[in-house]
Amino acid sequence: MVARLMTLAQREAFFHALEKNNPNPQTELEYASPFQLLAAVLLSAQATDISVNKATRKLFAVARTPQAIFALGEDGLVPFIQTIGLYRTKAKHLIATCEILIKQFGGEVPQDRESLESLPGVGRKTANVVLNTAFEQPTMAVDTHIFRVSNRTGLAPGKDVLEVEKQLLKRVPKPYLMGAHHWLILLGRYTCKARSPQCGACLVEPVCQFKDKQSNKLKGVLKGSGLVASKSIANKVRDKLASPARSHHGKGVTGTLHNNQDSLKKEKTSQGVRLSNPQKRTVVKKTVVQVKKTAKRTSQ
Repeated sequence: MVARLMTLAQREAFFHALEKNNPNPQTELEYASPFQLLAAVLLSAQATDISVNKATRKLFAVARTPQAIFALGEDGLVPFIQTIGLYRTKAKHLIATCEILIKQFGGEVPQDRESLESLPGVGRKTANVVLNTAFEQPTMAVDTHIFRVSNRTGLAPGKDVLEVEKQLLKRVPKPYLMGAHHWLILLGRYTCKARSPQCGACLVEPVCQFKDKQSNKLKGVLKGSGLVASKSIANKVRDKLASPARSHHGKGVTGTLHNNQDSLKKEKTSQGVRLSNPQKRTVVKKTVVQVKKTAKRTSQ
Protein backbone atom coordinates (compact mmCIF):
# COMPACT_ATOMS: atom_id res chain seq x y z
CA MET A 1 0.00 0.00 0.00
CA VAL A 2 1.44 3.33 -1.12
CA ALA A 3 1.43 6.17 1.41
CA ARG A 4 -0.87 9.09 0.72
CA LEU A 5 0.79 12.23 -0.60
CA MET A 6 1.52 14.93 1.94
CA THR A 7 -0.26 18.22 1.43
CA LEU A 8 1.71 21.46 1.14
CA ALA A 9 0.85 22.35 4.74
CA GLN A 10 2.08 18.95 5.90
CA ARG A 11 5.32 19.30 3.92
CA GLU A 12 5.96 22.71 5.43
CA ALA A 13 5.33 21.35 8.92
CA PHE A 14 7.58 18.37 8.11
CA PHE A 15 10.60 20.50 7.25
CA HIS A 16 9.88 23.15 9.88
CA ALA A 17 10.20 20.45 12.55
CA LEU A 18 13.47 19.18 11.07
CA GLU A 19 14.91 22.68 10.73
CA LYS A 20 13.93 23.63 14.27
CA ASN A 21 15.71 20.55 15.61
CA ASN A 22 18.80 21.02 13.40
CA PRO A 23 19.06 24.56 11.98
CA ASN A 24 22.39 23.99 10.22
CA PRO A 25 22.50 20.42 8.91
CA GLN A 26 25.90 19.12 7.87
CA THR A 27 27.23 16.02 6.17
CA GLU A 28 28.84 13.51 8.52
CA LEU A 29 31.80 13.14 6.15
CA GLU A 30 34.88 15.07 7.25
CA TYR A 31 36.47 17.42 4.70
CA ALA A 32 38.23 20.78 4.45
CA SER A 33 37.89 21.56 0.73
CA PRO A 34 35.64 20.72 -2.23
CA PHE A 35 38.25 18.24 -3.44
CA GLN A 36 38.40 16.46 -0.09
CA LEU A 37 34.59 16.23 -0.09
CA LEU A 38 34.64 14.80 -3.63
CA ALA A 39 37.27 12.24 -2.61
CA ALA A 40 35.33 11.28 0.55
CA VAL A 41 32.03 10.85 -1.30
CA LEU A 42 33.73 8.82 -4.03
CA LEU A 43 35.14 6.52 -1.34
CA SER A 44 31.84 6.28 0.55
CA ALA A 45 29.98 4.10 -1.97
CA GLN A 46 28.84 0.94 -0.14
CA ALA A 47 30.69 2.10 2.97
CA THR A 48 29.74 3.95 6.15
CA ASP A 49 30.71 7.55 6.79
CA ILE A 50 32.52 6.39 9.92
CA SER A 51 34.78 4.02 8.01
CA VAL A 52 35.48 6.66 5.36
CA ASN A 53 36.34 9.28 7.96
CA LYS A 54 38.80 6.92 9.67
CA ALA A 55 40.57 6.39 6.35
CA THR A 56 40.55 9.99 5.11
CA ARG A 57 41.90 11.39 8.39
CA LYS A 58 45.14 9.52 7.72
CA LEU A 59 45.05 10.16 3.98
CA PHE A 60 44.37 13.90 4.14
CA ALA A 61 47.08 14.30 6.77
CA VAL A 62 49.68 13.52 4.09
CA ALA A 63 47.84 14.24 0.82
CA ARG A 64 45.20 16.96 0.71
CA THR A 65 45.16 17.93 -2.98
CA PRO A 66 44.66 16.17 -6.33
CA GLN A 67 48.34 16.63 -7.04
CA ALA A 68 49.41 15.03 -3.76
CA ILE A 69 47.10 12.03 -4.06
CA PHE A 70 48.02 11.53 -7.72
CA ALA A 71 51.68 11.49 -6.69
CA LEU A 72 50.93 8.57 -4.33
CA GLY A 73 49.74 6.40 -7.19
CA GLU A 74 47.41 3.45 -6.69
CA ASP A 75 49.97 1.45 -4.73
CA GLY A 76 50.61 4.36 -2.40
CA LEU A 77 46.91 5.13 -1.95
CA VAL A 78 45.68 1.60 -1.17
CA PRO A 79 47.22 1.35 2.35
CA PHE A 80 45.20 4.39 3.43
CA ILE A 81 41.83 3.11 2.20
CA GLN A 82 42.11 -0.68 2.41
CA THR A 83 39.68 -0.79 5.34
CA ILE A 84 36.92 0.48 3.01
CA GLY A 85 34.95 -1.86 0.79
CA LEU A 86 35.94 -2.07 -2.89
CA TYR A 87 39.12 -0.17 -2.05
CA ARG A 88 41.10 -1.29 -5.12
CA THR A 89 38.44 -0.08 -7.55
CA LYS A 90 38.03 3.14 -5.58
CA ALA A 91 41.80 3.71 -5.56
CA LYS A 92 41.86 3.35 -9.34
CA HIS A 93 38.94 5.79 -9.73
CA LEU A 94 40.36 8.36 -7.33
CA ILE A 95 43.78 8.39 -8.97
CA ALA A 96 42.17 8.75 -12.42
CA THR A 97 39.92 11.52 -11.10
CA CYS A 98 42.92 13.40 -9.70
CA GLU A 99 44.68 13.16 -13.06
CA ILE A 100 41.67 14.59 -14.91
CA LEU A 101 41.26 17.39 -12.36
CA ILE A 102 44.91 18.34 -12.78
CA LYS A 103 44.97 18.19 -16.58
CA GLN A 104 41.52 19.55 -17.43
CA PHE A 105 40.42 21.70 -14.49
CA GLY A 106 43.63 23.14 -13.08
CA GLY A 107 43.37 21.00 -9.96
CA GLU A 108 39.97 22.47 -9.03
CA VAL A 109 36.64 20.67 -8.64
CA PRO A 110 34.18 21.74 -11.38
CA GLN A 111 30.90 23.26 -10.28
CA ASP A 112 28.59 21.76 -12.90
CA ARG A 113 26.97 18.35 -13.02
CA GLU A 114 28.13 17.37 -16.50
CA SER A 115 31.81 17.89 -15.66
CA LEU A 116 31.50 16.13 -12.32
CA GLU A 117 29.78 13.10 -13.84
CA SER A 118 32.59 12.82 -16.41
CA LEU A 119 34.99 11.91 -13.59
CA PRO A 120 35.70 8.20 -12.95
CA GLY A 121 33.53 6.76 -10.19
CA VAL A 122 31.35 9.87 -9.98
CA GLY A 123 27.68 9.36 -10.72
CA ARG A 124 24.61 11.55 -10.35
CA LYS A 125 24.31 11.05 -6.58
CA THR A 126 27.97 11.90 -5.91
CA ALA A 127 27.73 14.94 -8.16
CA ASN A 128 24.61 16.12 -6.32
CA VAL A 129 26.31 15.77 -2.93
CA VAL A 130 29.27 17.89 -4.08
CA LEU A 131 27.06 20.52 -5.73
CA ASN A 132 24.84 20.83 -2.66
CA THR A 133 27.41 20.57 0.13
CA ALA A 134 30.47 22.23 -1.39
CA PHE A 135 28.86 24.74 -3.74
CA GLU A 136 25.48 25.36 -2.05
CA GLN A 137 23.33 24.39 -5.01
CA PRO A 138 19.79 23.10 -4.27
CA THR A 139 20.22 19.51 -5.38
CA MET A 140 18.93 16.19 -4.03
CA ALA A 141 21.37 13.29 -3.74
CA VAL A 142 18.94 10.39 -3.37
CA ASP A 143 20.47 7.45 -1.51
CA THR A 144 18.70 4.48 0.06
CA HIS A 145 17.75 6.53 3.15
CA ILE A 146 16.19 9.41 1.21
CA PHE A 147 14.46 7.00 -1.18
CA ARG A 148 12.88 5.14 1.76
CA VAL A 149 11.83 8.27 3.67
CA SER A 150 10.36 9.92 0.57
CA ASN A 151 8.20 6.89 -0.25
CA ARG A 152 7.27 5.81 3.29
CA THR A 153 6.17 9.23 4.53
CA GLY A 154 4.33 10.32 1.39
CA LEU A 155 6.72 13.25 0.97
CA ALA A 156 7.88 12.52 -2.58
CA PRO A 157 7.13 8.95 -3.71
CA GLY A 158 8.73 7.49 -6.80
CA LYS A 159 9.58 4.13 -8.37
CA ASP A 160 13.29 4.90 -8.79
CA VAL A 161 15.89 7.33 -7.44
CA LEU A 162 15.62 9.72 -10.40
CA GLU A 163 11.85 10.00 -10.03
CA VAL A 164 12.20 10.60 -6.28
CA GLU A 165 14.85 13.26 -6.95
CA LYS A 166 12.55 15.09 -9.38
CA GLN A 167 9.61 14.82 -6.98
CA LEU A 168 11.68 16.21 -4.11
CA LEU A 169 12.84 19.20 -6.15
CA LYS A 170 9.18 19.81 -7.00
CA ARG A 171 7.58 19.14 -3.61
CA VAL A 172 10.08 20.38 -1.02
CA PRO A 173 9.13 23.96 -0.08
CA LYS A 174 11.75 26.34 -1.48
CA PRO A 175 12.93 27.76 1.88
CA TYR A 176 14.04 24.24 2.84
CA LEU A 177 15.66 23.07 -0.40
CA MET A 178 19.27 23.70 0.64
CA GLY A 179 19.10 21.67 3.85
CA ALA A 180 16.58 19.02 2.76
CA HIS A 181 19.23 16.58 1.51
CA HIS A 182 20.97 16.42 4.89
CA TRP A 183 17.78 16.40 6.98
CA LEU A 184 16.34 13.49 5.02
CA ILE A 185 19.53 11.42 5.19
CA LEU A 186 19.79 11.89 8.96
CA LEU A 187 16.09 11.11 9.42
CA GLY A 188 16.41 7.88 7.44
CA ARG A 189 19.71 6.86 9.01
CA TYR A 190 18.75 7.29 12.67
CA THR A 191 14.93 7.37 12.96
CA CYS A 192 13.06 6.22 9.86
CA LYS A 193 15.08 3.01 9.64
CA ALA A 194 14.38 0.31 7.08
CA ARG A 195 13.38 -2.56 9.38
CA SER A 196 12.58 -0.80 12.63
CA PRO A 197 11.33 2.76 12.14
CA GLN A 198 11.28 4.66 15.44
CA CYS A 199 7.88 6.28 14.87
CA GLY A 200 7.34 7.07 18.55
CA ALA A 201 10.52 9.18 18.64
CA CYS A 202 10.08 10.80 15.23
CA LEU A 203 9.82 14.59 14.98
CA VAL A 204 7.67 14.46 11.86
CA GLU A 205 5.33 11.64 12.91
CA PRO A 206 2.27 13.95 13.19
CA VAL A 207 2.33 14.65 9.43
CA CYS A 208 3.84 11.36 8.24
CA GLN A 209 1.55 9.23 6.04
CA PHE A 210 3.18 5.87 6.89
CA LYS A 211 0.27 3.44 7.27
CA ASP A 212 1.90 1.42 10.09
CA LYS A 213 3.15 4.30 12.21
CA GLN A 214 0.62 3.77 15.03
CA SER A 215 1.60 0.11 15.29
CA ASN A 216 5.28 1.08 15.42
CA LYS A 217 4.62 3.71 18.10
CA LEU A 218 2.94 1.07 20.27
CA LYS A 219 5.84 -1.32 19.68
CA GLY A 220 8.18 1.39 20.93
CA VAL A 221 6.16 1.87 24.10
CA LEU A 222 6.15 -1.85 24.85
CA LYS A 223 9.85 -2.19 24.07
CA GLY A 224 10.63 0.66 26.45
CA SER A 225 8.63 -1.10 29.15
CA GLY A 226 10.68 -4.27 28.75
CA LEU A 227 8.06 -6.17 26.76
CA VAL A 228 9.59 -7.69 23.66
CA ALA A 229 7.46 -10.40 22.09
CA SER A 230 7.98 -12.56 19.04
CA LYS A 231 4.64 -11.22 17.81
CA SER A 232 4.12 -7.83 19.34
CA ILE A 233 0.82 -6.98 20.97
CA ALA A 234 0.93 -3.89 18.78
CA ASN A 235 0.33 -6.05 15.70
CA LYS A 236 -2.32 -8.09 17.48
CA VAL A 237 -4.19 -4.99 18.58
CA ARG A 238 -3.91 -3.42 15.15
CA ASP A 239 -5.40 -6.53 13.53
CA LYS A 240 -8.26 -6.63 16.04
CA LEU A 241 -9.09 -2.98 15.58
CA ALA A 242 -8.96 -3.29 11.81
CA SER A 243 -12.06 -5.55 11.92
CA PRO A 244 -15.49 -4.66 13.38
CA ALA A 245 -15.99 -5.39 17.06
CA ARG A 246 -18.08 -8.54 17.50
CA SER A 247 -18.77 -11.21 20.03
CA HIS A 248 -16.85 -14.45 19.64
CA HIS A 249 -17.69 -17.20 22.10
CA GLY A 250 -19.01 -14.57 24.45
CA LYS A 251 -15.93 -12.35 24.14
CA GLY A 252 -15.87 -9.01 22.40
CA VAL A 253 -12.87 -6.82 21.66
CA THR A 254 -12.40 -6.13 25.36
CA GLY A 255 -12.22 -9.83 26.15
CA THR A 256 -9.74 -10.34 23.33
CA LEU A 257 -7.58 -7.54 24.68
CA HIS A 258 -7.50 -9.19 28.08
CA ASN A 259 -6.42 -12.41 26.39
CA ASN A 260 -3.68 -10.54 24.54
CA GLN A 261 -2.50 -9.01 27.79
CA ASP A 262 -2.47 -12.43 29.50
CA SER A 263 -0.57 -14.05 26.63
CA LEU A 264 1.93 -11.23 26.72
CA LYS A 265 2.47 -11.74 30.43
CA LYS A 266 3.09 -15.44 29.83
CA GLU A 267 5.47 -14.67 26.98
CA LYS A 268 7.27 -12.08 29.03
CA THR A 269 7.65 -14.53 31.92
CA SER A 270 9.03 -17.15 29.55
CA GLN A 271 11.74 -14.69 28.56
CA GLY A 272 12.83 -14.41 32.17
CA VAL A 273 11.69 -10.78 32.61
CA ARG A 274 10.24 -9.93 36.01
CA LEU A 275 6.64 -8.73 36.02
CA SER A 276 6.82 -7.20 39.47
CA ASN A 277 8.44 -3.97 38.30
CA PRO A 278 5.80 -1.29 39.02
CA GLN A 279 6.92 0.98 36.21
CA LYS A 280 6.62 -1.76 33.61
CA ARG A 281 3.17 -2.73 34.89
CA THR A 282 2.05 0.91 34.75
CA VAL A 283 3.18 1.35 31.14
CA VAL A 284 1.44 -1.84 30.03
CA LYS A 285 -1.74 -0.95 31.94
CA LYS A 286 -1.90 2.52 30.38
CA THR A 287 -1.28 1.08 26.92
CA VAL A 288 -4.09 -1.46 27.26
CA VAL A 289 -6.46 1.22 28.59
CA GLN A 290 -5.73 3.39 25.57
CA VAL A 291 -6.33 0.47 23.23
CA LYS A 292 -9.64 -0.35 24.94
CA LYS A 293 -10.79 3.24 24.44
CA THR A 294 -9.87 3.04 20.77
CA ALA A 295 -11.72 -0.26 20.45
CA LYS A 296 -14.80 1.22 22.07
CA ARG A 297 -14.80 4.15 19.64
CA THR A 298 -14.30 1.78 16.71
CA SER A 299 -17.29 -0.36 17.69
CA GLN A 300 -19.66 2.59 17.95
